[in-house]
Parts: sequence; structure tokens; C-alpha cells
Amino acid sequence: MRRYETFVIMDPDLPQDQRNQVVQRVEELVGQMDGFRVFTEDWGERKLAYDIKKRSRGYYVRFDYCGLSPLVNEIERFFRIDDRALKYMTVLLDKTVDLAKIKEEQAEAAAKAAREKESQEVSQEESAAAPEDAAPAEDIAPVEDAEPAAEAAPAEDAAPAEDADKAKDAAPAEASAPAERKVPEDVAPSSDESNSATETTPVKNPEEA
Repeated sequence: MRRYETFVIMDPDLPQDQRNQVVQRVEELVGQMDGFRVFTEDWGERKLAYDIKKRSRGYYVRFDYCGLSPLVNEIERFFRIDDRALKYMTVLLDKTVDLAKIKEEQAEAAAKAAREKESQEVSQEESAAAPEDAAPAEDIAPVEDAEPAAEAAPAEDAAPAEDADKAKDAAPAEASAPAERKVPEDVAPSSDESNSATETTPVKNPEEA
């Protein structure tokens, strides 16, 4: 028994149920002709290196199996007569097969696929829950921004108060200055008048009178 891999490129316009029928038929042939199916990999739609039957894209599926040459011939005959297959190719992987080792590979691949699926589900749950967790942070942000503004407000209010106090302190000084200048001006004429009156009014001697 040998190990083979067969690639088939199907029409990308086929519905999914039609592609499933092709895959199912190949797996049935492997079981009917005493083969052993290792893996069936769905590679999906890809661009072709060159156009095949006027198609620039194709749907790729890979079959990994163990069997003899009659099994390979039957699989290729099925692809040759089925219009859903655009192109196919078979490659010999190993001339001698250790089924126990292959089964171990299958178990490891199944465990790896299960881990990847679980991690994807966890990441999807985390991404779905992320907007809900982030919402409170957005609500808190404006409050934090508002606190510095509230603390800065008294400082701005205090500045005019200090200026007002300075203005009040400066006002009496300015007002007192004219008051000090006015006192000599008011007193000076009265003193001049008293002096002039004293000088101009003669004092008579009683004896002369």
C-alpha cells in the first residue's frame, strides 16, 4: 500500500452541495477499493495560474489517502468524466505506509484543529465583550478631564480679587496725595490775609488818642 495525494480543481460557480457530492464520491471510492483516507482538505477558491475552460479561478480540494494503483486510476477516471472537475493531479507521497503512524498523525491533527477552533471561539467572545467593557472607561474620561478644570477655576477667580485688593490699596494713596496738596493751598490765603490785615491796620497809642 502506498500513500498518495490528489488535487482537484472544481468550477468555482458550483453550489456547495455539488462540491460536496464530488468530495463524497472520492471518499466512497477510497473505502470501496480497500484504501485508507487520511485527510480531505478544502482549500477554497483561488486564482489559477492560467485559464482553464475559460475560468480564471478554481475551487481547490486535496485528498490524502493510502491505496494501490487501481484506486488512483479509478479516482482519476471519475474526475475525467465529470464536468464539475476542471483539472486534477495525483502525487506519490510514500511507497511504504505505516498505518499506525498515520493514525497518530490523524489524532494530532484532530487535536490541533480542536485547539484552533476553541481559541477562535474565545477570541470571538472577547472581541464581542470588548465594547461593553470599554464603555465605562469612555464615561469616566470626561469626569477626569473636568476635575483639573474645576481646580483651576478658583485660581482664575482669585486673580481678579488680588487685582481688586491692589486697586483698593492704591486708591487711598492716590486720594490722599491731593488732600495733602490742598491743605497748604487753603491755608496759605488765610495766613496771607491775616498777615496783610496785621500789617495794614495801624495800632493807635492810647496816649495819642
